[in-house]
Amino acid sequence: MNAQVNYDVLVIGSGAAGLTLALHLSAKYRVALLSKQRLQDGSTWFAQGGIAAVLDEMDSVESHIADTLDAGAGLCHPSSVRFTVEESTAAIRWLIDQGVDFTREGEDYHLTKEGGHSHRRIIHSADATGRAVHSSLLVKVLNSPNIDCFEHHVAIDLIRQPDPQKGRFRCAGAYVLNKTTEDVELLQAKAVILATGGASKAYLYTSNPDGASGDGIAMAWRAGCRVANMEFNQFHPTCLYHPKAKAFLITEALRGEGAQLKLPDGSRFMERFDKRGELAPRDIVARAIDHEMKRLGADCLYLDISHKDPAFVREHFPTVYSNCLKYGIDMTKEPIPVVPAAHYTCGGIMVDQHGRTDLDQLYAIGETTFTGLHGANRLASNSLLECLVYARSAALHIDEHLDSVQAPRKAPEWDASRVTDSDEDVVISHNWDELRRFMWDYVGIVRTRKRLLRAQHRVKLLQREILEFYANYRITNDLVELRNLALVSELIIRSALDRRESRGLHYSLDYPGLRELAMDTVLVPENYANQRQFI
Repeated sequence: MNAQVNYDVLVIGSGAAGLTLALHLSAKYRVALLSKQRLQDGSTWFAQGGIAAVLDEMDSVESHIADTLDAGAGLCHPSSVRFTVEESTAAIRWLIDQGVDFTREGEDYHLTKEGGHSHRRIIHSADATGRAVHSSLLVKVLNSPNIDCFEHHVAIDLIRQPDPQKGRFRCAGAYVLNKTTEDVELLQAKAVILATGGASKAYLYTSNPDGASGDGIAMAWRAGCRVANMEFNQFHPTCLYHPKAKAFLITEALRGEGAQLKLPDGSRFMERFDKRGELAPRDIVARAIDHEMKRLGADCLYLDISHKDPAFVREHFPTVYSNCLKYGIDMTKEPIPVVPAAHYTCGGIMVDQHGRTDLDQLYAIGETTFTGLHGANRLASNSLLECLVYARSAALHIDEHLDSVQAPRKAPEWDASRVTDSDEDVVISHNWDELRRFMWDYVGIVRTRKRLLRAQHRVKLLQREILEFYANYRITNDLVELRNLALVSELIIRSALDRRESRGLHYSLDYPGLRELAMDTVLVPENYANQRQFI
């Protein structure tokens, strides 16, 4: 990448949200699309279950909306839910037009059912839906002459500039670390889109790939954007428990097809916690597993689908079957050992229906955002749907307005004249481990105010160390991610302390009941973009 090149649009993130937006933009715009690792290394590639959409004549928009609102425990924004669900059928048709090969049953697409859904509405590609979606979209992007893709480029911070026409600040690009050359490059654009995913790597155990370090949320907060509902971290109930398995998720679709959760003695337990049993929403299932593990002192519990026909299991879940087999577990004959793990960030950067943030010309889409869709608990398989719907909406808004936007003024080059190479990288790895461990222990599935206050004290100490390191040593990918994770962890803790009730994914032993009025937790930075006038 030439550091002097300006683009019309800068997309930071190469998952389903970023690729979808890039493909929906007019071909007349020059687009730069950044990936911090390889293009296929984000969370989308690893998504197994599928995409929720109204596709069956027995299903309805109203039913999908009702299920989403129920899972969201009173905090979903009805207008956002309706907008997303009403666009779901068109989103799936667009994917099919892009060549995504969804699983069929005869002439029809096979639809499965997951926790919290009242109908079979999950369209999927076996148990590797994310890979099927991502690979199809990536082929289209790589063949688009107006889109330049850059792998191994990590956004460090956004660039803000005053806009004299509006009397407030606008986003004008980003400083980007080229991991190959180790140089920091200046990349400017008329519109910037954050499609950077979530922040589940803040936790010691997670189903997410290594890049899920909350970069977009942290950059937007530093640039003056509000965030909301950061306390709602979804823990997937069933990740493979094995000493050699790293972050392998066991799709919820197994439970949708009859898999049973069992204690070490082989007995079932979910119906003691919810009449829906294994098909209860994820927050209930995760808390039930956590409760039973702590009650029994067990390292894991078990997910059993061995009572189903082996051919059916292998056909519908080839990815899970082959990965379990690598670790000596034949799921057609024996139960799978599972534990909960941090999986999805339900809160994030506040955006409107077009993905607009508080900072002009900065958009955000996908898991990095708070749209109001998920409320206090994301309904299974609504995440990829949100990526598709809001990416298209943001692209349409950009297409309608970008020609009237002035090109940004030249920003200063990154100043690395006063930093040195560090010989203390062990500090970064130690702080990374400490942060993720106390977040797991103190800000996990079940919380107390005392634990949260301990976590808040620890994260502030860590941030002081990280700031000193950041100011004196040359930028590295690990330092960028650690700085972002520490900030996002602080936002999670602050939000959790503000919510004095138990709702959805936030469960407090000190406040086990529900407040009568359901309210979002909104955090406002000191440099809140729309309040900080420069004229």
